[in-house]
Amino acid sequence: MAKERPNSSDYTGPLSRLLLSVMALCLLAVFLVWRIDSPRVERFRAQVTDQFVPNLDWAMAPVTGLINLLQDFQSYQRLAEQNSELRSELRRMQAWKEAALQLEQENARLLDLNNVRLDPRLTYITGVVLADSGSPFRQSVLLNVGGRDGVVDGWATMDGIGVVGRISGVGENTSRVILLTDASSRIPAVIQPSGQRVIVSGDNSAAPPIEFLEDSDLVNPGQRVISTGDGGVFPAGLLIGQVALDPAGRLRVRLAADYERLEFLRVLRHHGIEPVSETAQIIGPQLPEPQGPAPEDTDS
Repeated sequence: MAKERPNSSDYTGPLSRLLLSVMALCLLAVFLVWRIDSPRVERFRAQVTDQFVPNLDWAMAPVTGLINLLQDFQSYQRLAEQNSELRSELRRMQAWKEAALQLEQENARLLDLNNVRLDPRLTYITGVVLADSGSPFRQSVLLNVGGRDGVVDGWATMDGIGVVGRISGVGENTSRVILLTDASSRIPAVIQPSGQRVIVSGDNSAAPPIEFLEDSDLVNPGQRVISTGDGGVFPAGLLIGQVALDPAGRLRVRLAADYERLEFLRVLRHHGIEPVSETAQIIGPQLPEPQGPAPEDTDS
């Protein structure tokens, strides 16, 4: 009678269970070795690390290469997006440049035709910002120009683009500038092109509110706010900022000056408008009153 051959499944089952048990014991041993807090075990772990970890660089090379390839692809994608944005921005800037050149030429022709004489008194002196007040209730900076440089209290200051504030307190070598954001600042202004005259009043915030506006329907966000020169403190025509709308629905001014980086300020030499004391010099000489009888008397 022939003997039955043993089935392979009779050996694979116990062998797999044995291998799983051995692997579990090895993992448990590694876990225990790595968790034991002992100087000898620590030296053993250091030796194992020095022996095996450097030799595993070949195994990590594909993973490292794949990660570097993914990072390079992401950086190339960002560069392509930035390049596209720069191209579109360059096209817009070229259009603005052409428009600015045309406006400059047109302005030069109009000034020549009208024989406009600009005010020669609007010169300026540049000062360096030394320090600020550092108080949330007082917005001011300190300049390194003062009475020795001819600075007068009340003169306007600019950062090259927009109005920053006015001189309030002059020393021999320094002067204090009250910013437009200060609560004591009140600047008469006009909104272009609507022509609405308003008051830009500081409230210690980055965007001063607009007050005494007659017709708010004629004012839209983005319109320019220009100084009017009323009161004789600020010269007329200085850029203050643009109209903006806050979340509460109140109109404010987004200042044109960069208050985050105030390093140099221009102090405008403005001596105000000369007051008119004798109106006859402007109206003209008055004719003498006629002498003799009135026309009615002559006819009679």
